[in-house]
Amino acid sequence: MLGELRRLVWKMNLLLPHAGLVTWTSGNVSGRDFETGLVAIKPSGVRYELLRPEDIVIVDLDGRVVWGRRKPSVDTATHLYIYRHCPDVGGVVHTHSPYATAFAALGRAIEPCLTAICDEFGGPIPVGAYAPIGGEEIGVEILRSIGDSPAILMRNHGVFAIGATPEAAVKAAVMVEDVARTVWLSLQLGEVQPLPPEEVERLHRRYREQYGQPAGGC
Repeated sequence: MLGELRRLVWKMNLLLPHAGLVTWTSGNVSGRDFETGLVAIKPSGVRYELLRPEDIVIVDLDGRVVWGRRKPSVDTATHLYIYRHCPDVGGVVHTHSPYATAFAALGRAIEPCLTAICDEFGGPIPVGAYAPIGGEEIGVEILRSIGDSPAILMRNHGVFAIGATPEAAVKAAVMVEDVARTVWLSLQLGEVQPLPPEEVERLHRRYREQYGQPAGGC
């Protein structure tokens, strides 16, 4: 069932340890099939080096397992809450990447003090309030606090990122950790200075409209 989506979600999960965003079995990636509404998600407690495409679990938007022999991630309720309330989201990622999670531990947003932050996030990477794990509470707080950013730091927890595809969501999670590390290094030297709002908006618009190759280009 949904073999292409399961394989994509498997590949995106394998990118998390490769990018240094997770350790052991923590973290997860999911993807939504827009035609059926079904969601493919990492199984709970399976080490990444042992993960196979056939281990990826398919659930419906109410959390019922419709395909797979594994138990889905303990964060499934969070992923599904986002999918139910954000019809354009096709991928959700959760990590405990160390530099970004350090900001989450402090409850401190990452200000748009680098052009890379402006490009990818269009403003600060926000912080959501602490919410208990296991139910929909984290999903509720994510949507309350994330604004237009593709990623959020959840206080005392870690990073959540969303995107139109699983790959887009993973990219946002990778970028969060990358800029968090640079900002942390900057803070060892002094206070960072956010760029003016109008410059943040200009950089973000330029990135969306001009970066990369045109459709059909090589």
